[in-house]
Amino acid sequence: MMKEIQLLKQTLHAVMNNYSTDSNDRYRPTWHLSPVAGLLNDPNGFIQFNGQYHLFYQWNPLACDHSNKFWGHWSSSDLVHWKHEPVALLPTENFDIDGCFSGSAVNDDGQLVLIYTGNVMLGETEADRTAWQCIARQGEDGEFKKQAVIGQLEGYTGHIRDPKVWKENGLWYMVLAAQDLKLQGKVLLLESPDLENWTLKGEIAGSDFKKTGPFGYMWECPDLFRLDGHDVLISCPQGVAPEERRYLSMYQCGYLLGQLDYSTADYPHSAFLELDHGHEFYAPQTTLAEDGRRLLVGWMGVPDQDEFSQPTLEFGWIHMMSCPRELRIKDGLLYQLPVKELQSLRREHQHVTGTADTLPTFKASSAELIISNTGSFEINISNTLWLICDSTGITLTRKSLSSDVNEVRYWDQTVNKLQILLDRSSVEIFVNDGLGTLTSRYFSQDEEPVLKFSGSAALDVDYWTLEAAPLV
Repeated sequence: MMKEIQLLKQTLHAVMNNYSTDSNDRYRPTWHLSPVAGLLNDPNGFIQFNGQYHLFYQWNPLACDHSNKFWGHWSSSDLVHWKHEPVALLPTENFDIDGCFSGSAVNDDGQLVLIYTGNVMLGETEADRTAWQCIARQGEDGEFKKQAVIGQLEGYTGHIRDPKVWKENGLWYMVLAAQDLKLQGKVLLLESPDLENWTLKGEIAGSDFKKTGPFGYMWECPDLFRLDGHDVLISCPQGVAPEERRYLSMYQCGYLLGQLDYSTADYPHSAFLELDHGHEFYAPQTTLAEDGRRLLVGWMGVPDQDEFSQPTLEFGWIHMMSCPRELRIKDGLLYQLPVKELQSLRREHQHVTGTADTLPTFKASSAELIISNTGSFEINISNTLWLICDSTGITLTRKSLSSDVNEVRYWDQTVNKLQILLDRSSVEIFVNDGLGTLTSRYFSQDEEPVLKFSGSAALDVDYWTLEAAPLV
């Protein structure tokens, strides 16, 4: 209890000191989720529970670094307007003393239960680590009572984390990120009758596993779900070598499509495909909404990738979430589109047609564009981010925060439609009705970022300004 009181006092002090109301903080989003202070990373515990959406998140309110991992908590009735809830988890127990790491949430017969990793450092190096998989049941007073349920697993290092849990045929199942003793990343499948007693069924995917060659030393943030006749496994492999036009971020995020045999833990699957082709997208988590939609939220950040060169540190915060997205599968590929609820933010509308060179300049601070195109063109956002669309696909270039070398990402298919969401320092690009996405942060020096077209392509453009939806 004393540890918890100390952390809460420090948190309150940090929030009071660092919460940014500075008018010069032009990078703070107007409708995306960002931390009031400190560092935000992975979305956790995304769930619709009794009609209300809940999104928990990795949060260090005490500093813009990766220490002191709490679970912050937001709720919403519509996926657009969110409010703060009390902090859900603090690292106060001997089984989570060095951080309440990522996890998920389930509805257990009307009780909201969080499942997370308790991080425990046994020494000063990354090798001196162990982990507990924990549950936290919400009581009638809204508080969460924590319990460790899975200890260190034989045959794996202390890098075991990020449980995602769901129910199938009356039993609970968990996918869990792990690293074997050969330092290869794996995804494990576990089974339980009651969320407390778990049996390891086996490995279902990973590096040097069945037909997969060497592919990373850790597969973080696994998420397995059924969608349109496929069992989809999303994960974030670390340690994959970059290639000329793919795997260009520090760590990757992608998906496999397959069919899971729950009894044998056999999961024959497709090749790994990147989930997003932009500069910042990692650790996404999905939930099944009560209306049957599979929804996803991702972190607009990548660990160890120029995080601490971002100019928001001047204002005491760093990172933000993606917009909520709906997932579908078409022709054996995963599609993502912004949830329909975000259309409620649309305000001033313009519809223009013509060659790219003749189109007007648009305000880009908080806006949405839908572009149908024939031919090649370029979009320039305040001389900070450039999107080139041509016969090869998309080239997305931005100024680096840490060097003079521009950072380039690619999407290599024919483009016929773009939907672009902008929110001060972020861009989310949805290609061909969600077949591809590119998510990036950018930091313009302009007080009001602007978007300019150029090129000979004939374009049809719908443009909206977007209303703010501040956290309350």
